[in-house]
Amino acid sequence: MSAGAPVTGKRARLPTTGGLTHLIQELERTRDETLRHFSLTPEDLARTYAPGKWSVGYILHHLSDSETVFLDRIHRVLSEPRPVLWVMDQDAWARGLDYARKPVAISRGVYEAVRNAIIHYAGVHYERSGDLEWVHSVDGVRTLRQEFDKVAAHNEHHLSQIRVALG
Repeated sequence: MSAGAPVTGKRARLPTTGGLTHLIQELERTRDETLRHFSLTPEDLARTYAPGKWSVGYILHHLSDSETVFLDRIHRVLSEPRPVLWVMDQDAWARGLDYARKPVAISRGVYEAVRNAIIHYAGVHYERSGDLEWVHSVDGVRTLRQEFDKVAAHNEHHLSQIRVALG
């Protein structure tokens, strides 16, 4: 099973015209909506948005793990000169980290803490350090600002899948 298209820089992003205020609102909104889904029943966590696609539970684990990858990138971009960072193989993570048996409570705690850290760093660095560059192993040169925008867009993409799965 898979979540859909690989998570790369080629995905649609939130418009950056709203600036920092819009970004923080989206990060908080998607965080709050995502956190509510961690309390779903086992039956709802097992639902999928299409045949052969990830369950809601898998998507929640993926969001938690993706947030850790995004935060690591943010840390590296802020701390190292123009780092080269590798793409995340989401299907390998799902298998290797055994999403089928991983308690959603663990992923919930990680997701919430890491998202709050990302919101903090966005508030401090989106405008001040947003032009810092890094190199993505698939998409090439990106900026810190683009990565912050991607966090919210990525979460919204998966929330739309969850909404479909839950009907």
